[in-house]
Amino acid sequence: MKRSLRTQSIDFAAHMRRRWYIYLPVFAIWTFAYTRLFIDPTPRVPVLFNWTGSLPYRVAWLQHGEHPLQRGEFVIFSFAGEARATYPGLDGQPFFKVVRGLPGDVVTVYGRTVSVNGVVVGTAKAQAFDRRPLEPIAPTVIPPGHYYVQGTGPDSFDSRYRSSGLVRAEQVLGTVVPLF
Repeated sequence: MKRSLRTQSIDFAAHMRRRWYIYLPVFAIWTFAYTRLFIDPTPRVPVLFNWTGSLPYRVAWLQHGEHPLQRGEFVIFSFAGEARATYPGLDGQPFFKVVRGLPGDVVTVYGRTVSVNGVVVGTAKAQAFDRRPLEPIAPTVIPPGHYYVQGTGPDSFDSRYRSSGLVRAEQVLGTVVPLF
């Protein structure tokens, strides 16, 4: 026996009213995720979760406030690289990386191997996961107010790539203390 769509909808609404305590957290999580992805990706709480393999840490503490960044310091920044044109979802997304180059440092590229001040910091992959080509960053001297940032994993999307680029100081949201 086939029930009408209207009857099914009424039954489902009654089911939801009886079990509101199950659906409320689900709707709250979906609302939070939608807001973070499409409205405002800026972290509002100091606890951060890293879901990618770019760094070996999964949970970290965000410390807001400006201060001169140091090499080896963990930062979170708002993405503003060229890749926003190809991947609009990246615009403003928070990225969690480690500072590898400071203003005045020299970035050199030999083939796909990237060095900062003569120290190899990584190798740029030839293509992204979706098979689009990736170009390494152009050799440069890091200008004032910019930083070279990088993840520790080989698949990290970071300053090794032209489409990510250097991070401007105003993009930095704060420093990060890895917890575990």
